[in-house]
Amino acid sequence: MLGINHFVTIILFVGACLIFVSYFRIRRLIAEIPKGAVQRRWNDLRVLILFFVFCYLAYIFLTSMDLLNENFKLIVPAMFFLVAVMILFTGTLALETATEFIRFSNIERENIVDHLTGVHNRRYLDERITSEAIRAHKYAMPLSMMMIDIDHFKAVNDRYGHQTGDHVLKSLCALLIKEVRATDVVARYGGEEIVILTIQTRISDTFSLAEKLRKAVEASTIVPVEKSEQEDVIHITVSIGVAGLDPHSFDSQSMIKKADKALYEAKSGGRNRVIAYLDEKA
Repeated sequence: MLGINHFVTIILFVGACLIFVSYFRIRRLIAEIPKGAVQRRWNDLRVLILFFVFCYLAYIFLTSMDLLNENFKLIVPAMFFLVAVMILFTGTLALETATEFIRFSNIERENIVDHLTGVHNRRYLDERITSEAIRAHKYAMPLSMMMIDIDHFKAVNDRYGHQTGDHVLKSLCALLIKEVRATDVVARYGGEEIVILTIQTRISDTFSLAEKLRKAVEASTIVPVEKSEQEDVIHITVSIGVAGLDPHSFDSQSMIKKADKALYEAKSGGRNRVIAYLDEKA
C-alpha cells in the first residue's frame, strides 16, 4: 500500500504535468492572437508557467529524496504566492484578450456590414460572389441571385424626408433577412438596391423566392419616423431582377450584369414585378 508521502508525490507530479499541458495550450493561443502588447503579455505568462513548473518539480525532487530541511520550507509558500500571481495574471490577460478580440471583431464587422441597413456591404458581396462562383463551378452546383430596387424611392424621400427614406430602406432589409434562408447573402449594392445571393439554388427557385418577397413587401406597412395624425403609413413595392451563374463561364460579375438588366426590364415594364434574365436556363 502506498504511503502518504508517495501519494503526495504522485499528486504533485500529476499537478506539474497538468500545468505543463497548459503551457502548450497557451502556446497555441499565442499563435492565434494578433501581434501586439497582448500577445507579448501572453508570452510573459508562458515563461512564468515554465518557471513555476521548474519550481514544482524541484520541490517534488527534494521531497522524494528527503532533502527538504528548514531552509527550504519557504518553497511551498513561495509556490502558492506564485500561483496567486499566475491566476491574477491569467485573469487580467483573459479580460484584455477578450476586449481585443471584440475590438478586432467590430473592425471586421465595419468592413463588411453596411452601417445604415445592417446587411452586408458591396465589398463583402463582391468577394462572396467570386468565392461562391468558384465553389459552384468546382462542385457543379447552381448559384443564383436577385437584384431588388424600391419603386419610386425618390418620391418617398421627397414627401417624407431622407430620414424616413433611410427608415424605409432599413425596414425593407429587415423584412428580406426575415424571409430568406440563413445561408443566403443579403447585401446593399448601392443606393436603394439590395442584392440577395441564393447559394446552391437554381434560377427557377430563386425566381419563386423573389416573387414571394415581392408580395411580402407589397403587403407590408412602414410607419414614418415622425408620424403625425395626418400622415398615413407608407406602402412600397419593389422590382426584382433574377439571374443565374453561367455554368460554362467563370465571370461571376456577368451574373450581376444580367440581374441588373432583368431589373431594368422589371422597372421599365411597369414596376412591382419579377423578371428573370431571358437567356438563363432554369
